[in-house]
Amino acid sequence: MANMKFLCDSKRCIECNGCVTACKNENDVEWGIQRRRVITINDGEPGETSISVACMHCSDAPCMAVCPTDVFYRTEDGIVLHNKDGCIGCGYCLFACPFGAPQFPSSAAFGERGKMDKCTFCAGGPEEDHSPEEKAKYGSNRIAEGKLPLCAEMCSTKALLAGDAAEVSDIFRERVIYRGHNDGAWAQTQNASQYEADLAYDATQPKA
Repeated sequence: MANMKFLCDSKRCIECNGCVTACKNENDVEWGIQRRRVITINDGEPGETSISVACMHCSDAPCMAVCPTDVFYRTEDGIVLHNKDGCIGCGYCLFACPFGAPQFPSSAAFGERGKMDKCTFCAGGPEEDHSPEEKAKYGSNRIAEGKLPLCAEMCSTKALLAGDAAEVSDIFRERVIYRGHNDGAWAQTQNASQYEADLAYDATQPKA
């Protein structure tokens, strides 16, 4: 059985926000809701890095642990979904999520913000697949059609990967090997740049 996950390759993300636009258009989310966003660190400075962030569909999701009405559930593919009918807008999930994935349509006090919304991995919700009710509440159900989330499909640089965790890991591992990082996938920019400079220097030296 697949275990669906997202991974964003920060070395490829160009902050185009194509993933954000694709998500909004595909799921027709209401005003004030942003299921996916692009975060940029050190904007305009050396070491600038961008990464696309949404619900990461955690294997041990903290939102599921704290929800007092148990609206969250995990599908057989490992996708974390929720039932909006049971949401009371308490905001516990928002406080628990390290990625800020849970969104509310209003900025009023908790309990009056409306039903929580978040990335569904384009897998719909508990209603019947492709029903008007599912589309209205949760957006597109591309998973039922055998497709991946549109945000990943539309990524122009293939920075945003989506699919079975094992396959996503293999793709990213191959990229890291090709880049030749000496500190692994999560090497800091300074270390990576130094390593690349060392390689360039070694290439100029006479061969033994």
